[in-house]
Amino acid sequence: MGPHRVPLAEGVVVHDAEVTLSLDARPEKDPVLVLRTAAAAAQAGLPVSPAAMQRLAQESAPLPEPWPAEARESLVSLLGSGLNLIPVWEAMDAAGIPAALIPEWSVVRSAPQRNALHIYTVDRHLVETAARAGSYLRDVKRPDLLLVGALLHDIGKAQVRDHTEVGVELVALMGPRMGFDAADTAVLVDLVRHHLLLPDTATRRDLEDASTIRSVAEAVGNVDTLDLLHALTKSDAAATGPAAWSDWKAGLIDTLVRRTHALLQGEMPPVAQSQQPLRNLERQVLDSGGVQVVVEDTSLSGASSAVITVGADDRLGLLSTVAGVLAVHRLQVRAADTRSVNDRVVSRWQVTALFGDLPEQVLLREDLTRALNGNLDIASRLVKRPSTAGSQATKPRVSFADGASEQADVLEVRAHDEPGLLHRIGAALAAAGAYVTAARVSTMGSEVVDVFYLRRPDGARLSPDHQAAVVTTVLAALATPLAAAG
Repeated sequence: MGPHRVPLAEGVVVHDAEVTLSLDARPEKDPVLVLRTAAAAAQAGLPVSPAAMQRLAQESAPLPEPWPAEARESLVSLLGSGLNLIPVWEAMDAAGIPAALIPEWSVVRSAPQRNALHIYTVDRHLVETAARAGSYLRDVKRPDLLLVGALLHDIGKAQVRDHTEVGVELVALMGPRMGFDAADTAVLVDLVRHHLLLPDTATRRDLEDASTIRSVAEAVGNVDTLDLLHALTKSDAAATGPAAWSDWKAGLIDTLVRRTHALLQGEMPPVAQSQQPLRNLERQVLDSGGVQVVVEDTSLSGASSAVITVGADDRLGLLSTVAGVLAVHRLQVRAADTRSVNDRVVSRWQVTALFGDLPEQVLLREDLTRALNGNLDIASRLVKRPSTAGSQATKPRVSFADGASEQADVLEVRAHDEPGLLHRIGAALAAAGAYVTAARVSTMGSEVVDVFYLRRPDGARLSPDHQAAVVTTVLAALATPLAAAG
């Protein structure tokens, strides 16, 4: 073999700081060699020589179906190499190897993303997610399922139908082909089916509502799958881009997972502690009386950003007023969490300044006080702002989520983002006689998903007729040009 060829795995050696094939390697007779070589290279943190990669691409025999255990284990070893996975996979991809091993890969290869939050193409995002999942292998009972689930969670993208539905169908076929038994394939299918469950629920539902926790527990079924989804969620977010994750979102998801864990284990879910780092601040603005505004600058680079905590006496239309004042100050709401406590409301807003610096805390408090007293005409100020909603072909979607809460009626609004949108929605809710007890607001790229927990001002639940009226009123407000609305 020569003094400079160091054995690394069967048929694989290290030569001149590159991984290459041994002199007796026969890719045409050893279908697992391609995965064994890639795994050995990634685990060693070394590149595969271009000549070896080209030979593997041209000469490798196809893997039998189902895959032998060694092939599956080599894939898991490759995926579990952390960030070393990425350059090895890219070299494999340049030679066309992934699509040969996994035919479904050809559809997502170099496919663009439809969501502006993503900074990578679909295939690169999948590889990045698997690489990030390497940080959580000791947090789950089945790290192999986490890694493969991470690689395949968006395999249904770049097709006409919903990517989750397509992915579920594909992975149900791919699992057995890759040698996973029925039970493991079912877990992989669940990871694809529910890969958005935790972030969507945490940011759009009331975590103190028993119905929220129960729905997640019923969906995941057991704590092992829950742990896998938690790790996948964090890996997915890290592989999406900086706008997809924040301490606020992580805290919400941690709370949801903790409470669901307790329910699945037959324990009483602990009291939700969302926004734990700001608990004292929230209590302070609640107890201080009057209008309270605290601005915490969270700017790192580029656009100015902040977390704004607001406390005020509860009243119909309060959410609309606060959102309107923020819009007047050219602050774009990225996320918001608001809830009522007795006769006070505390809300926490993640915002980005569209232009220039953040407004002064005192000025925000003064304008909010003026608006609540009827001395600041928010609507007329917002009329002067440009609107982009009219150019969108997709119509807003407004609907109630049946059974989403035991204490309130849950309205979900999906629409294209524009200046003052949340103010208009809040004003429409107030006009329809719907009192907001809690809200979860999320902005993803240019799209918003806003969820409102509603009751009548007297505390009663909304009747079916009242729900229909709310939907009609909100849709009308969204369809009305901003100038006409003002």
